[in-house]
Amino acid sequence: MKDSVGDRKAGLAAHLKRSVLTLALEPGADLDEAQLCEAFDVSRTPLREVFRELAGEGYLSLRLNRGARVSDLSHTTLRDFFLAAPMIYGAVMRLAALNATAQQIEALKLAQFDFRDALRTGSGAHRALANNRFHQITGEMAGNIYLLPSFNRLLIDHARIAMTFYQPQTQQMAQNLTEACQQHDAIIAAIEARDEGAAAQLAEDHWNLSRNQIELFVMPAALDMPMGDLSRKTPA
Repeated sequence: MKDSVGDRKAGLAAHLKRSVLTLALEPGADLDEAQLCEAFDVSRTPLREVFRELAGEGYLSLRLNRGARVSDLSHTTLRDFFLAAPMIYGAVMRLAALNATAQQIEALKLAQFDFRDALRTGSGAHRALANNRFHQITGEMAGNIYLLPSFNRLLIDHARIAMTFYQPQTQQMAQNLTEACQQHDAIIAAIEARDEGAAAQLAEDHWNLSRNQIELFVMPAALDMPMGDLSRKTPA
């Protein structure tokens, strides 16, 4: 039976999300509507419906009379990302420890199995996607309607910025990946034990591990801020 328009739209959305997260589509890249319509056998109307959906989630940006493009990673984006990430990750992990269901904990364990497998045999893109899924589930566990959209937006840029983290080129970088995997195991244990303090501390430790690696490749201004410091001396 031929796929429905809904199935083709879902396939298109999944393709675009994966391409954005793994930098197959680079930040700021324009999207070719004609090529995507042909590749996924959809007309312009469902294509643009997918564009609007992904723009709302933060994958794309829409410009009047100029089409869709991949969301930028500007200096301001990077600055705000590094300021917001530790606070949002900490809040999500605390709430995850308080609110996670048994089914969600099992899903997190399966995501960790996939992440561990990707570290052994997968590409950098597979590792980034597996890590992204692990953290998406912790956001679902937190169950906060105000926090979740911000967290999911944060994960998009974290996956893109951290692609270098999942393609280690030195022994130290490889060891950092091993440590990240061990921290995932500890996060699962803290959530399962309902230990919100331990979960929050692990969120900070996990963020610092990836942050230190990321900063080898990107170094926006005003990053050296303690957890929770919201001050901003200069406008974005």
